[in-house]
Amino acid sequence: MFEFFWNLASFIVALGLLVTVHEYGHFWVARRCNVKVERFSVGFGKTLFKTYDKHGTEFVIALIPLGGYVKMLDERVDEVAKEDLPYAFNRKSVLQRIAIVSAGPLANFIFAIFAFYCLLLIGKTDIKPVIGNIQPASIASQTAMNSGQEIVAVNGEKTETWQQIQMALLGSIGEEQVTISTRDENSSLVNKFELDTSGLKYEPSKISAMETLGIEPYRPKVLTQIAVVTENGAAAQAGLLPGDHIQSIDGIDVKDQWQSLVNEVERRPGETAQLTILRDGQLQQITITPGTKETDDGRKLGFIGVSPRGEPWPEKYVINIQYGPLEAIGMAIDETWKLISLSFKTIGNLITGEVSVSNLSGPIGIAQGAGAHASIGIAYFLGFLALISVNLGIINLLPLPILDGGHLLYYVIELFSGKPVPEKVQEIGFKFGALVLLMLMSVALFNDFARLGQ
Repeated sequence: MFEFFWNLASFIVALGLLVTVHEYGHFWVARRCNVKVERFSVGFGKTLFKTYDKHGTEFVIALIPLGGYVKMLDERVDEVAKEDLPYAFNRKSVLQRIAIVSAGPLANFIFAIFAFYCLLLIGKTDIKPVIGNIQPASIASQTAMNSGQEIVAVNGEKTETWQQIQMALLGSIGEEQVTISTRDENSSLVNKFELDTSGLKYEPSKISAMETLGIEPYRPKVLTQIAVVTENGAAAQAGLLPGDHIQSIDGIDVKDQWQSLVNEVERRPGETAQLTILRDGQLQQITITPGTKETDDGRKLGFIGVSPRGEPWPEKYVINIQYGPLEAIGMAIDETWKLISLSFKTIGNLITGEVSVSNLSGPIGIAQGAGAHASIGIAYFLGFLALISVNLGIINLLPLPILDGGHLLYYVIELFSGKPVPEKVQEIGFKFGALVLLMLMSVALFNDFARLGQ
């Protein structure tokens, strides 16, 4: 229950902040273009709080935190008094209208730079991308890559963390091959490997791009000592506690062999089993009945609802990423540009089918991401905000008439044709855009609920 409210609160903070930034971009430029702004709303529906400034603009916080809007004086929407006509949005030049509409997404990109800048100043602890294992019969197994090697570049782009590698690989979707550069421990010699990725299908929501290639990151040994017991799960009902060290299941030795324990539990969905545990130096017998979950292919697997404790990371694999005030500026701009480029390329891959729409996430997925990153620390939450801010800006630039990108499309046509797009055409476009957006949101929500059930 705590996790639910934490995710919800993190989601509201993240989305509320980013929507405010987006709408403030429209608002700020509209004011500079001498357009009268009637309302600035964060959220939709019932008003929770409102106030007015000296210009008469109403500032609102509404009940449903799933967006926002800036309402400007516009003859196409309401009747406008004669003395207010010079301040109407529709009376402004095409270039001014383009500036006002594009200011929202631009504000999101600027905020992403700011978030990355703060992250790089604060610094964060991360893990070197050292290979733990190469899966047999995988694409990576066809090269001479070995466990223990550190990945230092993907397609010539320097990589310091697994996250950077993931982004670089996602950016290479659709390409015929990927070049991965590695370095052996205590060696400066760089090895380059060409991986054939023609026809490869990525499913980022199910498996990371690295593991799709057959590359497993190094992880410290996972013990069979319990770190977390899920509330109301099979383990909690059986009386297992954090700190218990599982020794065996039905007489099968699994001491410090976490995967062996997982395998044995999965073989026993709904079946009673006997666990031998070590608690406070004493061996005890625990009777447990694993719960049942169903996989995508219909198989039923057992689970008991515990998370293990692992050995600490070796110090040589831990790095601190932090930059000075001046260096961080260029790095923040570069990180934002990479995200923008990757987002556009991902949209292209969704259209071409290189990436399945099953990878789309909706508000539930965003809420889970917000809560998870906020739990780790402020630096990671800032990185999450930058990612979502860029995606919010990109989505709003899509040429769907109901979004900023659709309005921009109409204004660009007007700029070159010398006359506005007919209102009937615009109206049809808005209906089409609303339908497409509703379909995308439905798919994203379906994916969210499907993942909750896994």
